[in-house]
Amino acid sequence: MNNHASIGNTARIWPSERRDQRRTASLLPDHRRAEENADPGWVTVLLADSQPSIRYRVRSALENVSGIAVIGEAATANSTIAETFRHRPDVLIIDPQLGETVTVDVISRVSRVAPETRVLVLSAVDDDTAIRSAIQAGARGYLIKGADLDQVVRGVQVVAAGEAIVGKAIAGRFSALLRSALGPEPYPFPQLTSREREVLDRIAAGKSNAAIARDLALAQKTISNRVSAVFGKLGVADRAQAIVLARDAGLGRG
Repeated sequence: MNNHASIGNTARIWPSERRDQRRTASLLPDHRRAEENADPGWVTVLLADSQPSIRYRVRSALENVSGIAVIGEAATANSTIAETFRHRPDVLIIDPQLGETVTVDVISRVSRVAPETRVLVLSAVDDDTAIRSAIQAGARGYLIKGADLDQVVRGVQVVAAGEAIVGKAIAGRFSALLRSALGPEPYPFPQLTSREREVLDRIAAGKSNAAIARDLALAQKTISNRVSAVFGKLGVADRAQAIVLARDAGLGRG
């Protein structure tokens, strides 16, 4: 027999069943209760920091925000990996300096065991090398400890939405850090040799064969041959088509 009677759009729970639910909930650890009580649309968060005072401070701030549920804590690298794998939180807030591990390797390991979990670093280290390493390892955000708790809350929301965030102290140099972390973009036409790329770059800039020959200190006949080779590899019929294709790929705009 179904113990749930529908009253409008509300499901009624019989008193005996409600007592059983309260008793079961009282036996669960705090993070289990938070996990089971979180609405499906809520952002779930795991805190990883070797300092209990930091975890308490951040947890208190997050638990005052509707839509965010802290479902666990960890104090070491190994427990961070285990808890992340167990709970699969939407966001992991982590200080990579976890006890015996002073490395961002734990971020890489999290990315492997729970690729759906997005990582937000909360660290006391404001160092370009550390920030760059965290980004390379897979972090989606980097905040400095001491930041306003409102910024930490915002960081969780932004990272959970699939975007990136950095602290105010880092923002001014973040673009350069990101470029250096990710490396240069691959050349759009890998089928071309380095010499053919030199020619295409100049074609995209609107230069004639004579001007390209002067730039590269080569005979016009050599440039003509390379231009023909470029057209063949790109599958274009003439210079105009080559220019359009190259500029669409970002060449010749400097």
